[in-house]
Amino acid sequence: MAFEPLKGVRVLDLTSVVVGPVCTWRLSQYGAEIVKLESPEGDLMRGLGGLSPTGQHSGTYLHFNRGKRNVCLDIKKPAAREVLDRLIATSDVIVANMRPQALARLGIDPDSVLARHPDKVYCLITGYGTDGPYAGQPTYDSVVQGATGMAGLALARDGQPSYVPLLICDHVSGEIAAGAVLAAVLQQRATGTGCSLEIPMFETMSAFVLQEHLAQRSFDPPVGPPGDQRLLSPHNRPVQTADGWISFTVNTDPQVRAFLAATDRHDLLGDERFSSVAARARHVAAWFEIRSAPLTNRTTAEWLAILQAADIAVQACHTLETLPQDPHLQAVGLIGWEDHPTEGRTAAIRSTVRFDGHYPPPGQPAQPRGADNLALLAELGYSTDQIVALQASGAALAPVPAMR
Repeated sequence: MAFEPLKGVRVLDLTSVVVGPVCTWRLSQYGAEIVKLESPEGDLMRGLGGLSPTGQHSGTYLHFNRGKRNVCLDIKKPAAREVLDRLIATSDVIVANMRPQALARLGIDPDSVLARHPDKVYCLITGYGTDGPYAGQPTYDSVVQGATGMAGLALARDGQPSYVPLLICDHVSGEIAAGAVLAAVLQQRATGTGCSLEIPMFETMSAFVLQEHLAQRSFDPPVGPPGDQRLLSPHNRPVQTADGWISFTVNTDPQVRAFLAATDRHDLLGDERFSSVAARARHVAAWFEIRSAPLTNRTTAEWLAILQAADIAVQACHTLETLPQDPHLQAVGLIGWEDHPTEGRTAAIRSTVRFDGHYPPPGQPAQPRGADNLALLAELGYSTDQIVALQASGAALAPVPAMR
């Protein structure tokens, strides 16, 4: 039996780029019906996320917008605004990541919507909390990485700030938003009332950084400098082998002893600096320099066998080219292939959450703009003549034809 706790819940997706689509994609995996609203210009990530056969479905866009119906409206036009009003009225949850002032101009901000529909759950994902001095400013993942000190962690470690080459702030904030929506839907079902949710990226990621790196300044008075010195060590990095790189971590005393023995460093087994967790914390710089020393006397495969036999957490370092061929990922079927209506054969990355031994179905491929206009407009009560008129006026986009 499929795990669909949100079956019967309609989510109106007023989001674009990454953070919002991540949230609504996750909700789709729990059985919610997602109706993604796009403007005629389309979601920026359709092109910004990289090349594609038609230029309209980058790989990033495909993966974050699976399992969603697509309606394309020009909500600057009054006729399209009427359609939007009907969509809001027939939805249980609204998720938006437009700037608050833009939503207010359109009359679809949380206060306006909940005043008309107090039973709705409205989730607003913002760059900055709406009660702070940065409220309403534009932002993107890299800006948040800099503002939260994430880029500065590399400055402390390497002498130069740098971004994580992954939209990590968007991913994390989007997943947290999905969790908040789940909690709000539970309340909605229990009480019949809705609520307003706000997930600010800056505060969310600042909390993530500080939970790990406020560290010794978590006490008054401080007992040391800020920062987890293990993570900030310039020696906290993959280790080179004869033909590649491996990543491993040894934290417990038995793991450390096993590592030293496996790497023929028996002379360090009696070194008091490394004899306990507390001792290694006091001598973290020396310890990380030792454990990051190159292991170029054996190949990656040989070191994997040795360290795994010692029950040490270790894996080879993949590249973007080799990761899809990882034998474990292939065995569990993380990546499948399917036919897209306009892009030909495309990769389909399934959910990693398993329910009662089964993964949820990946859902339909990300759709062309306006693919579901006709069906959704009919469901909202529009006649064929009215739909034709909406398309003729430009209020609603005619569906893009499928590839032949």
